[in-house]
Amino acid sequence: MAAIIQQHDTGEVLMLGWMDDEALRRTLTSGRVTFWSRSRQTYWRKGDTSGHQQLVRSAARDCDGDALLIQVHQVGAACHTGTRTCFDGRALPVVEGPAPADA
Repeated sequence: MAAIIQQHDTGEVLMLGWMDDEALRRTLTSGRVTFWSRSRQTYWRKGDTSGHQQLVRSAARDCDGDALLIQVHQVGAACHTGTRTCFDGRALPVVEGPAPADA
């Protein structure tokens, strides 16, 4: 399932990764985020190679039970490109919806 990784104290969205039940179990029992690599078909723990660890502060499932929100203390960059977040500088052009009607 999709796992949204968020900085616990600022709410900044850092990245999106994938977890199966075993990756979630490893995350909850070790205190460090573990993902399932769909391309390599193996588990990997964030920071084991780069040193940029994600230290778990909380974890929750969404209302449907098919997505996770993992709040972490990020050490170093979250993105493999070396940026703090995987969502830096890639904003898409959008047409904004109408302003909400005043109640």
